[in-house]
Amino acid sequence: MEVKDIFNEMNFDNRIELEEMPELDLYMDQVIQLFENKLSSLKRNDEEKILTKTMINNYAKGKILLPIKNKKYTKEHLIMMAFIYNLKGALSINDIKISLDEVIANYSEEKSNDLRELYNDYLYESKEDEEIFKSSIKEKIEELDNRVCTSENLSNDYKKNFLLLCSLVNMSNMYRRASEKLIDEFFTKNNE
Repeated sequence: MEVKDIFNEMNFDNRIELEEMPELDLYMDQVIQLFENKLSSLKRNDEEKILTKTMINNYAKGKILLPIKNKKYTKEHLIMMAFIYNLKGALSINDIKISLDEVIANYSEEKSNDLRELYNDYLYESKEDEEIFKSSIKEKIEELDNRVCTSENLSNDYKKNFLLLCSLVNMSNMYRRASEKLIDEFFTKNNE
């Protein structure tokens, strides 16, 4: 299989759309099932869990979820869990809390449309990011195909794939550090 085929097969558009989140309040097991059903293709292997009871309880204890009433979760809780799921791949729980503090502090049932609008904007940006990612991966593979020469001890494929791996990790690290800088300069200062 060609490396470009691997990236073409990757499914980045598994998001839970707002209309897929029920208006009815859900119990924890139902929440976990919804996330597993909608996001399972994002798992690296079958043992990985998208969401667990322990995770949800920790989010609630850490005050990165809206207060839970009668052990039921509203659509707004699902939105917050979707944000947390997305952010936890790159950020610490403390950074996630800092970035969501304003949403939690300003939330009221009367203003639930603000959170829903924020989530719709997030979904739009996610789709845009996916297109940028696919285009940049394609360009990077083409650049490596044109630049990397065969050496005595390493195969061409190994060198290209290793350099692509390093490039992806470098970009990931730069984006993570930029995210942390944004948290430090904007979200943390706004909370002081």
